[in-house]
Amino acid sequence: MKNMKIRQAIPLSVVWCVILLFSGLKNAGAQSFLKTEGKRIVNEKGENVLLRGMGFGGWMVQEGYMLGLNNEGQQFKIRERVKDLIGEDKTKLFYKAWRANHTRKADIKAMKDWGFNSVRLPMHFNLYTLPVDQEPVPGQNTWLEQGFAMTDSLLAWCKEYQLYLILDLHAAPGGQGNDLNISDRDPQKPSLWDSEANQQKTVALWRKLAERYANEPWVGAYDVINEPNWGFEDLENDKNGLKEQKNVGLRKLMVEITKAIREVDQKHMLIIEGNGWGNNYNGIFPLWDNNMVLSFHKYWAFNDQASVGGMEKARTEQNVPVWLGETGENSNVWFTEAIRLFEKNNIGWAWWPLKKLGHNNPLQVKSNPEYDAVLKYWNGDGPKPSAAIAEKGLMRLSEDLKIEHNIFHADVVDAMFRQPFSSETKPFKANVIKPGAILAAADYDLGVNGQAYFDQDTADYHVSTQKTTIGNRGRTYRNDGVDIRKNGAREQGCFVSDTEAGEWLQYTINVQEAGVYCLNLGVAAKDSKGNVSILRNGKTIVANKNIPQTGGLALFKPLLLKGIRLTKGIQKLKVYINTGGFNFSSIRFEK
Repeated sequence: MKNMKIRQAIPLSVVWCVILLFSGLKNAGAQSFLKTEGKRIVNEKGENVLLRGMGFGGWMVQEGYMLGLNNEGQQFKIRERVKDLIGEDKTKLFYKAWRANHTRKADIKAMKDWGFNSVRLPMHFNLYTLPVDQEPVPGQNTWLEQGFAMTDSLLAWCKEYQLYLILDLHAAPGGQGNDLNISDRDPQKPSLWDSEANQQKTVALWRKLAERYANEPWVGAYDVINEPNWGFEDLENDKNGLKEQKNVGLRKLMVEITKAIREVDQKHMLIIEGNGWGNNYNGIFPLWDNNMVLSFHKYWAFNDQASVGGMEKARTEQNVPVWLGETGENSNVWFTEAIRLFEKNNIGWAWWPLKKLGHNNPLQVKSNPEYDAVLKYWNGDGPKPSAAIAEKGLMRLSEDLKIEHNIFHADVVDAMFRQPFSSETKPFKANVIKPGAILAAADYDLGVNGQAYFDQDTADYHVSTQKTTIGNRGRTYRNDGVDIRKNGAREQGCFVSDTEAGEWLQYTINVQEAGVYCLNLGVAAKDSKGNVSILRNGKTIVANKNIPQTGGLALFKPLLLKGIRLTKGIQKLKVYINTGGFNFSSIRFEK
């Protein structure tokens, strides 16, 4: 009776809380580890999992180009430069702010909202353990809490938003290659391959990581060594290992890492990368573990079926999945082509990076005048700034790492998730048109080349062509092939430049009042050779209008087009370039 009274006294709300708690625990427990099944990555239900991820370059491992530096881009060199400007104490504050602001829960939420399902974390070993030459007792490992705490926080956010976290040893003890910036390598010290102590520390670090995360199903895999690039057989003539035939040292270390991981963790997939920045697998096979993925990296090459031929061959011969562990740093056209190709072949991918100073990633970190002065000094283009100026610029930069201060490039995300599978165009902005409205030339529609716009030079394929063609020559605002430059005459704004015959731009507009309009095109030209036509819903309404000389490519003047009849509602306006050579900033609509 006593027990019955107690049960009757429990409020119904508490009963439901207990039910929900156990339900949540059951669901949490149901989350499955990723694993390999033949040539596929699957969950424990056997369902195919196509990883769509982003690498968090710049958080734990800075690279100079992400900060606008032209040379000496290793992180330790960057730190030395910062210290030279603002001193050791303020340098510590800068890096504390950098690591606190670069990657936060809000970044993971945004990635989930955009469509990503995974994160690749490039780890720097020195956030987890001391370098070999700083160990108080040679041969032992001092573990540092900072790296593990950063990883724990990221994992907690990934769990909340259900993204897989892939741990990537990006900067191994001593550095794993002659591309120094990638692994923050100091060439004055023994490399990973020159030092048994560095190799044993690498093995110990992976054992420690595997031990810590062995029971975490949202950790998708361990990417054991990022982009090894080392000439084991002929270091003098093949310093990055592109011609390596045996890769004895690389295979040996990866086998040792595998053994250490499997001593404490039997569940997680292991990802391995070949020599020569991830692609040279000579001598690596046969594989030595039954839960392994081959990672390839791809930059600046054609996106045809032949370009994945090596991946497909290795996948078939070894009967294992392949994953494109790192790619990006190109135009939206290249992104769309690549993702369409990879997913057609059931190859998952991780783009690089999420954010930096630059327009060709989802998030762009803004610079500031004081940091610009720092960069000019570092790049040899200006005098040394004062400590006060440098501190202001650097601390402002670290604050602007926060996603709420980043410039979001919706065109990049659209090119990655919608455009590979749809030729439909969408408005870049609302473009509500009424008398007095101004439509920016750079706000053409979102969509693939040939549907939303057409440009002759759309991407960089220099690995395949031996010729660099960069797409957007102005490298600002958007990441399509259309050339866009900043408008120096105004605080805000930009213009379409480097126009060529046959190129065109489409604008989806929402006209509020039907009627006959005058269109003022903002144009700048050094001669009178330019010529345009205007089309509405596919029909020509202005044919072969000459662009007059305006006094130069920086001097914009209105070109009046009269008698343009627009109906009320949504319609598509196309500016077709018959003859290029002029710049184009805007269209002003007057009734």
